[in-house]
Amino acid sequence: MIFTQAHTKFLEYLEVIKNTSPKTVEQYDRHLNKFGEFLWEKKSSFEVKDITLELSDQFRNYVHSSSKKQVSIKTANAYMITLRSFLKFLEKKWHPSLSPTAIDLIKAEDRQVEFLTQEELERIFAQPKTDTLIGARDIAIMETIYSTGLRISELTSLNISDINLERKEFWVRGKWRKLRVVYLTDRAVEVIQKYLQKRQDHFSPLFIRHNSKIEDEIGTDDEDMRLSRFFITSMIKKYAGKAFILKNVSAHTLRHSFATTLLWAGADIRSIQEMLGHASITTTQVYTHVTNPELKKIHDTFMK
Repeated sequence: MIFTQAHTKFLEYLEVIKNTSPKTVEQYDRHLNKFGEFLWEKKSSFEVKDITLELSDQFRNYVHSSSKKQVSIKTANAYMITLRSFLKFLEKKWHPSLSPTAIDLIKAEDRQVEFLTQEELERIFAQPKTDTLIGARDIAIMETIYSTGLRISELTSLNISDINLERKEFWVRGKWRKLRVVYLTDRAVEVIQKYLQKRQDHFSPLFIRHNSKIEDEIGTDDEDMRLSRFFITSMIKKYAGKAFILKNVSAHTLRHSFATTLLWAGADIRSIQEMLGHASITTTQVYTHVTNPELKKIHDTFMK
């Protein structure tokens, strides 16, 4: 089978059979387009049966050499993970090609997790001017992330109808379309309610842009008003700067802070895994490297 045909069939398989999220399909498509560019430089029509381990190693080098900026280990591995998934699909469909298990990933250093201390959290939460509509929105966003541990993509997709402020919980569909329940603190419920009370619009998203010119336009729909990942990250960085927090703070920092707060309070790692929506416990265990309450107790007992 020609690579371009297999590429198309693979995407169809992801969308129709695997019900893969659009963002994941988009990433796989982008990576395979890069692989297609690499193959095109060798010959215009490439058969999947001709994909070899040497070719995959050459593609890994091509990812680095064709990029305008330095490629991280995480990014390089992402391309190879896509290639392995593609080869696994070919294997499943009985199309001879390189075995997906032949491709190794680059060994990466242990992941570094940035989180905020309780004192830093208090400082950053004190920055928004909550008497204004924008300030009320911004504190509601930050408190929601810290209360629930939501990913930024999960936050931006929320609609008002999705959350139950009375029960202080709601369902969210995360990575791999996995559903989980997340919970709001009393403080988060309070600031969300105050924000919604200040709004005078008909838009569905829980958090929206507040630009009178856009809101007054006829035909403006929900997606025009929905906040972007970049907007929220920039907003949180701005407040971190105002709070004189020197760490590289983002929306994900608040998610990390949610997890470390639970860990310090004595929550078990399996419960934290469930609340974060991690598919593997290995991903969650990174937080035990940051702060392990049991180890601290032992240290405090013997180190006076």
